Amino acid sequence: MAEPRRPRLAETLRGAIDAGLQTVQTRLELLTVELQEEKLRLSAVALNIVLCGLLLGFGLVFLLIFLTVLFWEEHRLLALGVATAACLGGGLLAATNAARELRRGSQLFAASLAELKRDRQAVQRRDEDA
Repeated sequence: MAEPRRPRLAETLRGAIDAGLQTVQTRLELLTVELQEEKLRLSAVALNIVLCGLLLGFGLVFLLIFLTVLFWEEHRLLALGVATAACLGGGLLAATNAARELRRGSQLFAASLAELKRDRQAVQRRDEDA
């Protein structure tokens, strides 16, 4: 009766390297997907910001012209002053929101970093068990 063949060191090492490379490949694919998602999100945000600014800008200009013409005879300086204050207030609010969003930062690669942390913990547990 033949003895069961024991795996050689080279085969075991090759299997470990293959498993490690598969893990690295999976993590790189996850990084790529996250980067593409972030690119799409930023593109959509940029498009919406430009469109919003453009349309609100036109709307505000037409509103200011309307109010100035409406109050031209009686309170033209008041109408122009209120319109100016509204524009400056809106601009300051938008700048505050943009600064807050920039300080908050992006969550780019958060899932990949969490997966890599889990991988390291799993390896450490295996080392402790061995």
